[in-house]
Amino acid sequence: MMAQYLALKQQAGDCLLFYRMGDFFELFFHDAKIAAQVLDIALTSRGEHGGAPIPMCGVPVHSAEGYLARLIKAGCRVAIAEQVETPEEAKKRGGSKALVARDIVRFVTAGTLTEEALLEPRRANVLAAVCEVRGVIGIAACDISTGRMELEECAPDQMGAALARLGASEVVAPESWENAPVDCVPRPNRSFGSDEGEARLKAVHGVSTLDGFGQFSRAMLGAAGGLVTYLDHVGRGALPLLLPPVAREAGTHMAMDEATRSSLEILISSGGTRRGSLVEAIDRCVTGAGARQLAEDLSAPLTDTGAINRRLELVSWLHDDPLLRGDIRGILRALPDVGRALGRVVAGRGSPRDLGQLRDGLSEARRLHDLLRARSDRPGPLDAILPSLAGHGALCDLYARALVPAPPTERSQGGYIAEGYDAALDELRRVSGNARRAIAALEAKYRDDTGITALKIRHNGVLGYFIEVPAKHADRLMVPESGFTHRQTMAGAVRFNALALHEEASRIAESGGHALAAEDAHFEELVGHAVRAKEAIAATAAALARIDVAAGQAERASEGGWALPRVVDEPCLEISGGRHPVVEAALAAKGERFVANDCALGPQDRLWLVGGPNMGGKSTFLRQNALIVLLAQAGGFVPAQIATIGLVDRLFSRVGASDNLARGRSTFVVEMVETAAILSQATERSFVILDEVGRGTSTYDGLSLAWAVAEAIHSINRCRCLFATHYHELSRLAESCDALSLHHVRAREWKGDLVLLHELAEGPADKSYGLAVARLAGVPAPVIKRAKSVLEKLEKGRAATGGLAAGLDDLPLFAAAIEAAEEKVDALRERLNGLDIDALSPREALDLLYQLKAQANG
Repeated sequence: MMAQYLALKQQAGDCLLFYRMGDFFELFFHDAKIAAQVLDIALTSRGEHGGAPIPMCGVPVHSAEGYLARLIKAGCRVAIAEQVETPEEAKKRGGSKALVARDIVRFVTAGTLTEEALLEPRRANVLAAVCEVRGVIGIAACDISTGRMELEECAPDQMGAALARLGASEVVAPESWENAPVDCVPRPNRSFGSDEGEARLKAVHGVSTLDGFGQFSRAMLGAAGGLVTYLDHVGRGALPLLLPPVAREAGTHMAMDEATRSSLEILISSGGTRRGSLVEAIDRCVTGAGARQLAEDLSAPLTDTGAINRRLELVSWLHDDPLLRGDIRGILRALPDVGRALGRVVAGRGSPRDLGQLRDGLSEARRLHDLLRARSDRPGPLDAILPSLAGHGALCDLYARALVPAPPTERSQGGYIAEGYDAALDELRRVSGNARRAIAALEAKYRDDTGITALKIRHNGVLGYFIEVPAKHADRLMVPESGFTHRQTMAGAVRFNALALHEEASRIAESGGHALAAEDAHFEELVGHAVRAKEAIAATAAALARIDVAAGQAERASEGGWALPRVVDEPCLEISGGRHPVVEAALAAKGERFVANDCALGPQDRLWLVGGPNMGGKSTFLRQNALIVLLAQAGGFVPAQIATIGLVDRLFSRVGASDNLARGRSTFVVEMVETAAILSQATERSFVILDEVGRGTSTYDGLSLAWAVAEAIHSINRCRCLFATHYHELSRLAESCDALSLHHVRAREWKGDLVLLHELAEGPADKSYGLAVARLAGVPAPVIKRAKSVLEKLEKGRAATGGLAAGLDDLPLFAAAIEAAEEKVDALRERLNGLDIDALSPREALDLLYQLKAQANG
């Protein structure tokens, strides 16, 4: 047995091997130690290998899914080795001592899950493949639980942002690629060839050309090849549901890097969970598919005003009709997850219950179609998706006739094909049912004949049907003429067989076996119908999800009094009464009110410097405006009274930073890396929020960096920007930067206490209130008193010497400073180019060096 195990373990590689032994999956050696620790189960041992006991542990087959979920969550990958023949088949093949053949039937990894128990209902489970072809990054991504597949390409420096948007559970990449993402699964280089990818996609979809699906670059096809090859590997030749690939066009979605997504807490909060995130505050979807679609919308806001306005039109229509919205949400709430049920069925992991979910889901989709089609005021976007809700009448009718109302999750026991669907199956069931009644009659007869009232006819998997009597009555049945044959003696009972019982048991087994075989054949036939209609069913699932998102967005807007944004192509941002959706919800839960604020950015006033005390609301103000932009371009209402959003191509947020010890980066280094990305990538159509740039280093360095960054944002990037700072000296930028204005969050000191008003006002902050904030935070009074004396001395010194602000009035503008430096260098270059070096005497050459040095020093 261990030889068989070790051979399979070699195939499993770095995966934990679940080795099937009867009703348990066993793990051995190092696998057992890992599993025992992760699952908190007993680690035992058996036999010896190499002179040492073999560590082992096991989990029951019937509850393996729960253990698998915990292992996958812990970052493990698992290979499932099943028995691929019965003990009887093994005996026929190799005699009574033959070992049952086993083989790895499937690899279970984070990105290849389809089981309902292993997936989060409201979160997509994405598998991605990434590779580089001729300097271009190709990315293929799919959620095999629903079959959706997208291909895209990007520049190498944009790979991190693209993968952050996808939020993949697992990423595969070529094994020898130096720039492969961290923690990716390495795969053979040959599987990432573009020709291989094209051939694989053609084979999967049974086409001779991919032109009908779109235009795909070599990089996209290479990534697709890696993805499909990996799925073929983990499924051991059985591919999951894969819908035709869709090419994601560059520039159709708002670009956000990983730091921005983390800062804005779009899908995951700073605590690493969904709670406290934007999606949790927004999500009012009543189906898992709708919640997954909403998360995708928020991860990839649109940059096409037409597409955005089509989404907004549907949300607005449902917002204005609460009765219709309630009816729609009532129908959707009862829907099963059609997309994931289809995924399991096509992958060969479906159950009768999954077929029942397809039947019920498609039937309700038709009902929703009829409800919406009856409305004469339908918006155009609804008309576009309405046909996808219908067209499954024949399939629904077939499943309604073939399946019982509530099919079971297991097919091995039968009982899921409805009575009346197959007359032959009904007859087999009748025979089997009559036989069971006959056994009950036999039990009564044997009691009367023997006079043993405690006699029972029982059944188990080893003996089949048998007669059992208490040991004290066994002698009556032991006599040769009794008609009973002894089979087994137990501690307090004896078991027998009889000819009539054997005949009835044979009839039951035969009819029951034939019935199970008939049901199994019907199941495969029913699955075939779903597989042939998979693309149409997937389109219905997508339409249901889109309607759920629109209804949920409308419901959230109605709850919070949110506004329909106006999205335009001009570089503006005009928000009246804006609020932070997450903070507002948190305050409402405590019975407190959120203080709304306005924001008005435009070509003539595109950079706001925001000052004021800590805890005054600067960071919240910055983030809420970024989130309002994101929500609007995702196609939803926004938490404001009025909002006009100028289309944003890239959104950047550098608000808060933390050490990245894994990469050896301090807080300041992280801050500078993120700031550098903004300065190099932001365009005039971008929106940037910056908080406390330069605070992680010395005061002079920090002020200098903040000054230079603000000037660059204003004069070079020329994007819309909110810049929060504690450096009062930056207020002097308003004198030289015509599109920069000063603002502050209001605060007042009252009888020694600081009152934070959380209101934004024009003009610079009068002071930072740092000591007052420290007092609020609980810093001891003696420390506050000492800090106050130090502050007074520092302020006297600054007043006498000019302090940090000294000399700032004489600074040229950012562009002018660069030009001056360039002019100085050019003057030196011109003088040097005009020299005849060979004609200079040593003395003339020395004098010239002194002159050039003096000129260089200005």
